[in-house]
Amino acid sequence: MLDHWDNVDVHPVMGQVERGYAGGSIFYSGGSVREDLSRVRQYARLLAAVGIDRVAINNVNVHEREARLLTDGLDDVARIAAELRPYGIRVHLSVSFAAPMTLGGLPTSDPLDDDVRAWWRAAVDRAWAAIGDFGGFVVKADSEGEPDPFAYGRDHADGANMLAEAVAPHGGLVHWRAFVDNHTQDWRDRSTDRARAAHDHFAPLDGRFAGNVIVQVKHGPLDFQVREPVSPVLAAMPRTRLALELQATQEYTGQQQHAVYLGTAWSEILRWRPWGDEPGPDGGAPVTVADVASGRAAGRAGGFAAVSNVGDDRFWTGHPFAQANLYAYGRLAWDPSLDPIDVLDEWISLTFPGAPDVLRAGLHLILDDSWHTYELYSAPLGVGFMVRPGHHYGPDVDGYEYTPWGTYHFADRDGVGVDRTRATGTGYTGQYPKPWRDVYESLETCPDELLLFFHHVPYTHVLQGGSTVIQHIYDTHFDGVERVERMVSTWESVADLASDDVARRVRERLAEQLRSAVEWRDQVNTYFLRKSGIVDEKSRTIY
Repeated sequence: MLDHWDNVDVHPVMGQVERGYAGGSIFYSGGSVREDLSRVRQYARLLAAVGIDRVAINNVNVHEREARLLTDGLDDVARIAAELRPYGIRVHLSVSFAAPMTLGGLPTSDPLDDDVRAWWRAAVDRAWAAIGDFGGFVVKADSEGEPDPFAYGRDHADGANMLAEAVAPHGGLVHWRAFVDNHTQDWRDRSTDRARAAHDHFAPLDGRFAGNVIVQVKHGPLDFQVREPVSPVLAAMPRTRLALELQATQEYTGQQQHAVYLGTAWSEILRWRPWGDEPGPDGGAPVTVADVASGRAAGRAGGFAAVSNVGDDRFWTGHPFAQANLYAYGRLAWDPSLDPIDVLDEWISLTFPGAPDVLRAGLHLILDDSWHTYELYSAPLGVGFMVRPGHHYGPDVDGYEYTPWGTYHFADRDGVGVDRTRATGTGYTGQYPKPWRDVYESLETCPDELLLFFHHVPYTHVLQGGSTVIQHIYDTHFDGVERVERMVSTWESVADLASDDVARRVRERLAEQLRSAVEWRDQVNTYFLRKSGIVDEKSRTIY
C-alpha cells in the first residue's frame, strides 16, 4: 500500500502535499479532483509494475476539505478509483476520527455511542455504493493533535473496532496508525521519552483488535530518522495484524534534493530478527520483521505501507534517482530476501534501457552506498532530529532540543546521547524482547550506529570501531562531504550519456546536496567542538 499525504486545497502550512518533494498532487488541482486523470492512469500502470495494490489518496492529517471526500466528494473518489481499477489497485481514504461531529453534526464521536456507530455505517454504505471495490480507511488518531477516542475514556482498540464493524460487511480494512506521541513534553524532564509512546499505548491492546484492523507501525520508534532502532511494537503484538510503515518520500533523508537510495535501509529493517536467533514457527528459520508483516510469524498478515514520494513533477519524484526508492519499496515488500543492490541495478537497467555500461556503472556508484553517505554527514550514531523545525531540511543541532516535541541528544560539555536503559534511564530498552533488551542495555554490546540513541556517554568514550565518539563525529562528517564530492564528479563523468533534461536536473540536485552536506559538516562539527572543547586530532578546519 502507498499512502499519499495529499491535500485537496493548498494548506497554508503544509502545502498541497505534506512532506512531498515532487511538486503538487497528481489527484487534485484548484481545490478539487483533477478533470484530467490521465496521469493517474499512468501512475496506476507504474504501481502495478512494482506490485502496489492499494493507495490511500489523501493526507492522514485530514483537513476540512479532504474530510468531505467521504461525503459529497465520493463521485470524484470514484473517478480516481476507475483509473486505478484496470491495474488491480484499490482506493482507500484517510478519515478523521471526529467526522461524525465535523461532517455529521453529532455532539460526540464516542466510538461506543449508538448514533456515532450508525453514522459510520451509513457513511460506509454510501462509500461502497459509489465504489464497489473501495478498500477502507486509514486513521491517524491521538497524534500531533489529531482527534482520538481518549476524549471519551476509550482506547485505540475501541476506536478501530467501531470502524472495523462498519466496513466488515463490505470486506473493508481499517489501517489504524500506531504513530502516537506526547508532543507536549517538558524538555527538562529526562524521564519522559517520545520513543516509548507507541509501545506504551498499543502493546497492552494486543488481541483486542478486530480481524479486519491492521495496526500500521512506523519502522522506528521516532519518525523515519536516517538511523533508529526497529520499533519494539513489531515484536509486542503477536495477536494483532501489523503492517510495517516506511517513508518513501525523503522527509529526513534529504527531501529528494539529495540522492539517497533507501532500499539498503529498508532491507536491514525487513531482515531484522526481533527475537534474535530463536527458531521461528515449527522450529523454522528465525522470524524477521518481514515475517511479522507478511503473517509468517503468527499467521496474521498485515502487509506493508509507505508514504508516497510521487507528485506532478516531470520526473514523478522530483529527483530522477528517487524513483529507485519507489521501485525498491514494491520489490522488497513482495520479496524481502532480495539483495537491495541487485534491486538497484534492476531499476537502473529498466530506467535507462540500452544505456552504455559506463553510465550504468556511474549510477550504481552514486547510489549504492548513498544512504550511508547521508548518515555520515547528518546526525551521528543514531541521534536523529538535528534538523530545522517545521520543514525538516538542513542542520539545526538544537532545533528540537528545547521544544515540546522531544529531546534527542542531551549534549552538554561532558557528553552526548539519551539514556534509554532500564538501569538508569527511561527504561525504553525494556520494551524489546531478548536478546535485544540486553544488547541495547549494555555499552559493551550496543551497536555503534545506535549508541547515542540508547546511551549518554562522554565524548571520550571509545566505540567498538576504536575511535572516540568525538573523533567519530569529526571523521564521519568530513568523510560524508568527500563522498558527495565524488558523487558529483562521477555524475559529471557520465552525464553526457544521459538525456539533457535528466543530466541537468541531477546536476542541480547534486550541487544542492554538496552545499547541504558542507553545511551539515560545519554546523555539527562546530557545535561539538564548542561543546566538548576537544580538538580534531587531524587538525582540519572546524569553526
